[in-house]
Amino acid sequence: MSGILYLVATPIGNTEDITLRALRVLKEADLVVYEERKEGTRLLREYGIENKPVETLNEHNESAASTLIIQELQRGRSVALVSDAGTPVFADPGQILVRKAIAAGIRIVPVPGASSVLPALIVSGFPIQTFLFYGFLSPKRPRRIAELQQLKRDRRTIVFMETPYRLLQLLRDMAEVFGTSRNICVAFDLTLPTEEIFRGNAPELYQKLAKEGKKGEFVVVLGPS
Repeated sequence: MSGILYLVATPIGNTEDITLRALRVLKEADLVVYEERKEGTRLLREYGIENKPVETLNEHNESAASTLIIQELQRGRSVALVSDAGTPVFADPGQILVRKAIAAGIRIVPVPGASSVLPALIVSGFPIQTFLFYGFLSPKRPRRIAELQQLKRDRRTIVFMETPYRLLQLLRDMAEVFGTSRNICVAFDLTLPTEEIFRGNAPELYQKLAKEGKKGEFVVVLGPS
C-alpha cells in the first residue's frame, strides 16, 4: 500500500503559528521534504524534531526530486512536504509532485495553517467578497509594466507577492500605471514583532518606504477601482 503525501503549512514568521496537527504529522512522517535544507532544518529544530530523514524539493530540482519522492511513497512511506514558510505548493514548488501523486493514485492530505495572503486581505480593509490572487509579476520591468496595464482593467481587489528586494520597484511601477487612482495596502513582516501595515496610494507608499529603507517579507494588496 502506498504512503500518504501530507502538504503541511508552517509559520510565515511567528513560530507559535503552527498547528498541533502539523507538529504531529512532522513528527510521525517517515520523510520530510524541505524547499531549502537550511530553513527546513531550522524549522524542525525549533520544534524539537531530530534525526528525521529529509529531502529537498525546490525550483532547481523539482522534477527529479518529485520522481524520487513518488518512489518513496509507493514503498509505503509517509512524506510531509513543507515550504520555507506558509502553505506549500501555493506560490511555491510542489505542483509537479502533487500531479505525479494524483496520477499514481497516492492519497494526498492537506494540513492547513499559516498563509500570508488571507491575513493581508483581511487587514487591508478592501472588499474581498471576490478578489484576484495574481501572485508574482515578471521580474523584467517592461513585462511587469505590461502586466500591470492589463490588470488596470480589472476592478477587483488584487493580491501580489514579490521578493523582499523588489518592493520599491513594484511600487514604482504601480505608481506609474495606477497613479493615485487606487489605494494599496502593504502588509509587511506579517506575524513578526516588526509587523507593519502601510496604506495609501502607490506614489505615497513608494516615497514613504523608499525613505524608510524597509526590507523584509511583504504582501501587496491593490484595492478595487
